[in-house]
Amino acid sequence: MANSAVQAVETRSHSLSRNLALIVGASLLMDILGRFSVPLPISPVPLTLANFGVLLIALSLGARRAAAAMCLYLAQGALGMPVFSPAGPGGIAQILGPTGGYLMSYPLAAFVAGWIVDRGKQSVARFSFAAIVGEILLFVGGIGYLMALTHVSVRVAANWGLYPFAFGEVIKVIAAVAIASRLGSSSKWPSLLA
Repeated sequence: MANSAVQAVETRSHSLSRNLALIVGASLLMDILGRFSVPLPISPVPLTLANFGVLLIALSLGARRAAAAMCLYLAQGALGMPVFSPAGPGGIAQILGPTGGYLMSYPLAAFVAGWIVDRGKQSVARFSFAAIVGEILLFVGGIGYLMALTHVSVRVAANWGLYPFAFGEVIKVIAAVAIASRLGSSSKWPSLLA
């Protein structure tokens, strides 16, 4: 009886350690991807790889771990760590600036996309659907906040925060789905997440 209790505690401890390592690792990946950006002269929002990171992490880690990693990423940025696009002011000012709606949408988009993946058999179709829903949430949050911040119409906000990014976002979705599908079919990845 005592052995069972000790084994249960060890299993929970190992599981907690593994989850923390995955969350911190995913946040570090976001730290790196968020720094890759290109300012656009036609938009207050830079082109960045962070959206790709949100999708890849959500599809690979599932809802709770992905949302936790996004919250950790935002906390790091809010504290002034250089994790956001260098095109912005950094820190809390970046979260409250033109890119704030996208940034604040990361945890929700990651959770919802991960939740879709968690709720069924992993397949390219499920990954694709989850990634598209995640992208929609990211852009609804980003454009909605951009409208509120700058007091512009939906059309102008979409011209600034959606249209310049559409082609790149399609590529990011395809890449995230391909990598997550490959990880999911790997023999070691599912056991790491268990």
